[in-house]
Amino acid sequence: MAKFWVINFKKIKKVLFVLIGIVLTISTCNYFCKREILQVSNLDRLLPIYSVETNKKQVAITFDCAWGADDIPSIIDTLVSNDVNAAFFMVGDWIEKYPDAVRLLGENNLELGNHSDSHVHVNNLSYEKNIEDMKACNEKIKNLTGKDTKFYRGPYGEYNNTVIQAAESLNMKVIQWDIDTLDYTGKTADEMCERIKKKLRNGSIILMHNDTEYTAKGLQQIINCIKEEGYEIVPLSELIYFENYTINHEGRQIKSK
Repeated sequence: MAKFWVINFKKIKKVLFVLIGIVLTISTCNYFCKREILQVSNLDRLLPIYSVETNKKQVAITFDCAWGADDIPSIIDTLVSNDVNAAFFMVGDWIEKYPDAVRLLGENNLELGNHSDSHVHVNNLSYEKNIEDMKACNEKIKNLTGKDTKFYRGPYGEYNNTVIQAAESLNMKVIQWDIDTLDYTGKTADEMCERIKKKLRNGSIILMHNDTEYTAKGLQQIINCIKEEGYEIVPLSELIYFENYTINHEGRQIKSK
């Protein structure tokens, strides 16, 4: 009996070592397989344009339009009087509510962008639904201004591969920003200028909103403080590249050599 247990103990011990070896092999495989999948996933992840790599001291101003429109004439007057162009990303619902403001933007040759049709969470939409949403907004812009739309910005700054692919299929570049004025939080012109000056660099894209407490009133001061830092404010379409470029990990668009 003792001999039987010794023999079986040796067999059990051998089986345990084999099992431990199998578990370790599977664990190691899972670890490296997951790393491989993660690396591939990161490589395949699409990014929008947050800023542009350029040797020129140039930046662009963009506005998101989703609320009221009473300050649009004032914003336009300030831009035109300073010979500054800006891009206005408009929600389809906003376009329907304020057609005169949209026409005024078009008549002054300001750049017009798509900010979705109804400010939904676009990351939750399928490719087909994103296409449908983007087309609806584009059509509203075209009907009022006769202009096609080159740019798209998702509500809440949302994007994923599906959103970017949908926009690009409609010949729109997805635009984010690298400087947020936080004007919608009630920041004064002085506070916005300080934020901008700290973050300004060649190729920056600045985010603003209409229908805030101080944006329209402080726009002249903001334009002045950007120019005082030695930067030229150019149209978004002149700042970004439309072809032959790459986008690095921070969303900076780089011209291909």
